[in-house]
Amino acid sequence: MPAGKHKSRSLRRIHVTTPGGKNKIHYTKRKSTKKKCKECGIQLPGMPHIIDSKFKNLPKTKKRPQRPYAGVLCSKCMRKKIKEQVM
Repeated sequence: MPAGKHKSRSLRRIHVTTPGGKNKIHYTKRKSTKKKCKECGIQLPGMPHIIDSKFKNLPKTKKRPQRPYAGVLCSKCMRKKIKEQVM
């Protein structure tokens, strides 16, 4: 019988075979949803899809692309926004 903290489905269950040949269940955090564009809602390319606790340990250059509105807008919406500001 699993412990009370493992009965919830908020943790992901991974079936693992140990070196001794026994099958065990490992409980891990689930991945967060993919990051989406604020305007059009498509998934942002260049943004890693990993657990949030590991995301904070990545270097800044791996967290998002190096351009204006990176991590917020897709490149198509970013171009539109810049053109609107210039006009």
